[in-house]
Amino acid sequence: MTSETTRYVALLRGINVGRAHQVDMPRLREVLAARGHGEVRTHLRSGNVVLDSPLPETELAADLAAAIEAEFGFAVPVIVRTGAEIAAVVAGDPFATVATDPARYLVTFMAEAPDRARVDALPPPEGGGEYLVRGRELYLWLPDGIAGTPLASWKWDTLLGRPGTARNWNTVTKLAALAG
Repeated sequence: MTSETTRYVALLRGINVGRAHQVDMPRLREVLAARGHGEVRTHLRSGNVVLDSPLPETELAADLAAAIEAEFGFAVPVIVRTGAEIAAVVAGDPFATVATDPARYLVTFMAEAPDRARVDALPPPEGGGEYLVRGRELYLWLPDGIAGTPLASWKWDTLLGRPGTARNWNTVTKLAALAG
């Protein structure tokens, strides 16, 4: 391993929701540190990890997924961004002037950008709310909340042809601060 490291944010999809796929955050930190990742921190129980690693993004995502499966016994999709990329998401906030409640503002992170044709084919928002796909992120402003805004129920993975994992704006800004 090279001594040059990058600060990353790893987003784990679908853990600690109900009783399925429980991941103990202190144990996860231990496992990742034992694999040679530095300054491993977690935020909340919903699968947010900040760490330093010499691995490139794709290799890091695979390494984290393998470590989680080996330790906890189930596969977990992992999306990785550099600290600088998370900072750019916050700095480039497309709904800064309209999103008044950060708990109702979501960013879905995807491993790869969706095809332009799929993005261009998205229908206009109905029933309130706004969305924007920029690069590997989907921004969703849901003024009436996740349950009350029809846009939240769209099958985004299918529409965009890419799975992703969403975080609310409070979490995104906190992760940017932790990774800064």
